[in-house]
Amino acid sequence: MQVILRKEVEKLGAEGELVKVKDGYARNFLIPRGLAVRATEGMLKAIEIEKKQKAFKIERERKAARELAESLERLLLNVKVKAGEEGRLYGTVTTQMVVDGLRAKGFDIDRKQITIDPPIKQVGKHEVAVKLYSDVVATLHLEVEAEAAQ
Repeated sequence: MQVILRKEVEKLGAEGELVKVKDGYARNFLIPRGLAVRATEGMLKAIEIEKKQKAFKIERERKAARELAESLERLLLNVKVKAGEEGRLYGTVTTQMVVDGLRAKGFDIDRKQITIDPPIKQVGKHEVAVKLYSDVVATLHLEVEAEAAQ
């Protein structure tokens, strides 16, 4: 029997793929669990339309991520932290500090998207990676400044 996979099935195929399996496997396992549907002309056409819509949506999201990456790369974000003599920080710059600075500038970025490697422990200019999409990574320019002593 030929079925169209609705979800990825290990050792069988990816979502939307047309595969040939034994009748019992399809009727008793794949179809009742919603992992596959019987392959008919109508279903094949529906899956093809669904694939096109998904590809269009992914491309639209990727384009938006690229535009956001360009805006972030032009930005110089200032972060003020407590620092001791010779510009050494009391701790490190956290992803939450970067997110707060970006929110103040009007950007909505999740802290899990930000990678600070190696940790920032010194006052000065640094670069931080921001993963916006699976293949879109922006480099954010960060200037760490010492907070004014009170």
